[in-house]
Amino acid sequence: MSHVLAAVAWPYANGPRHIGHVSGFGVPSDVFSRYMRMAGHDVLMVSGTDEHGTPIQVQADNEGVTPRELADRYNRVIVEDLRGLGLSYDLFTRTTTRNHYAVVQEVFEGLHKNGYIISKTTLGAISPSTGRTLPDRYIEGTCPICGYDGARGDQCDNCGNQLDPSDLINPRSRINGETPTFVETEHFFLDLPGFVQALNAWLDTRDGWRPNVLRFSKNLIDDLQPRAITRDLEWGVPIPLADWKDRNDKRIYVWFDAVIGYLSASVEWARRTGDPEAWRRWWSADGEGKDASAFYFMGKDNIVFHSVIWPALLLGYSGEGDRGGEPGSYGRLNLPTEVVSSEYLTMEGKKFSSSRSVVIYVRDFLERYDADALRYFIAAAGPESNDTDFTWAEFLRRNNDELVAGWGNLVNRSVSMAAKNFGVIPPALDLTDEDTALLATVRGGFTSVGELLGKHRQKAAIGEAMRIVAEVNKYLSDQAPWKLKAEEDKPRQGTILHVALQAVSDCNRLLTPFLPHSAQKIHELLGGTGVHAPQPRIEEVEDLDGGPSYPILTGDYTVGARWEPADIVAGTALAAPKPVFRKLDPSIVEEELGRLEG
Repeated sequence: MSHVLAAVAWPYANGPRHIGHVSGFGVPSDVFSRYMRMAGHDVLMVSGTDEHGTPIQVQADNEGVTPRELADRYNRVIVEDLRGLGLSYDLFTRTTTRNHYAVVQEVFEGLHKNGYIISKTTLGAISPSTGRTLPDRYIEGTCPICGYDGARGDQCDNCGNQLDPSDLINPRSRINGETPTFVETEHFFLDLPGFVQALNAWLDTRDGWRPNVLRFSKNLIDDLQPRAITRDLEWGVPIPLADWKDRNDKRIYVWFDAVIGYLSASVEWARRTGDPEAWRRWWSADGEGKDASAFYFMGKDNIVFHSVIWPALLLGYSGEGDRGGEPGSYGRLNLPTEVVSSEYLTMEGKKFSSSRSVVIYVRDFLERYDADALRYFIAAAGPESNDTDFTWAEFLRRNNDELVAGWGNLVNRSVSMAAKNFGVIPPALDLTDEDTALLATVRGGFTSVGELLGKHRQKAAIGEAMRIVAEVNKYLSDQAPWKLKAEEDKPRQGTILHVALQAVSDCNRLLTPFLPHSAQKIHELLGGTGVHAPQPRIEEVEDLDGGPSYPILTGDYTVGARWEPADIVAGTALAAPKPVFRKLDPSIVEEELGRLEG
């Protein structure tokens, strides 16, 4: 058994999340984590809501609430939605805990002591109408490098280069369109040029990464510039240095504190288990965590933070940047094993946009459809390696033709025939070549599907699982046990149904990481008891260091099915099954498109 960290991108707490968001960070990370647990690995899956920064401050001001009140509201909405999807976090927390503040400040101090944080006087963007600092991402203009008109003040999404707001040609505020004024201000910067050699050497070892992630990351290295990690802002983590920590006008930049959340959430999880040092099993590069692996899940717009900036922070804190240094009190920390980035999900040919009503929020989706129907679509047709379009027509087809008519029909007819003709799982007597061939095909799926899941090829993995389901359906049709009505045919009919039920049981395990809700139902239809696919739960907890209470997602994932065949038991009672999946009426396409247009 090995230790596996599943570090999941932190959703921003300025509104509910839509299905495009969870197709990038949510479902892929959960499918991987569930598979790795079933395969016997000790998985720690962590994340939380990202709650600092000017966007929260601006939105709170517009709504007449405090930033904390706004963050509280959407933290709870997001927690409930992710629980509804069945995302099996060991800890889903938030960045406004005092534990998080302490971990962020420790990393900041470690980087500062090693010389990787420098002070610079820069030009800061100010809104002329409010006098408030404008965050880099709230300024856009023309990129001075590639000429793209729509570059942000921190980065050009067209050419990928880092920028400062004052670099932009014709800069303008995204809040109200006004031209910002620029004033001198002192800030701390992460000295990214001090990591060029270390990052290049590390990236050269990342041969198994998705090509787009590795290529994009390497292209950024030679042009790295110091990046601001503090901002003129009241809402955020205080700067933990003398003459700075008591200032109310400057805070640590939200991007810096958010990526450190993977570490702080792991520390919080350990503290809540009663073993405060347990996090080191996934993080310590020197001790018991030295052989652990860490997989980071996000959408492609976050690649640079996870493949360049976060590794730079880890290298600098560990004293392993180009200028050396000494590790902080946490010791040397593990770098990412792999950055698993998804592409974009669009909707009916358009980018998701809340302001333009091109959106369906997770909560609204789950009110009308089953969680596993969405999970199936994301796994089978999601943006794993290419941008993908979500259409209601394709969702309807996938649900009705594949989930219902393929997998659901196999479960229903095999259990129904056995329940009707025997009342129990019948025994398998003399197996034919066809019987043994089918069982071998199904059991081979634990290798073929498992290998694909381990390589983050989830679309191919669920395709392989559904191919095996089709083989079982073909076996059942070819053997036609419903035709064996004579008394002397009863043993053969029972054997066919036993083989089919064994195949259904094994296929259910192959599909459990993708479809945990229906997997539990199918386990029970086959007469199983206990937890087959553990689900997360919401707990209301007190802040460990005296701050306000908040909800977390957590769960007991030590129980449940394993990634291996398990023999069904002849004589186990069976009842007439209820349909596992809902067939959707074609009218939903017109209804949902009407909601978008309305």
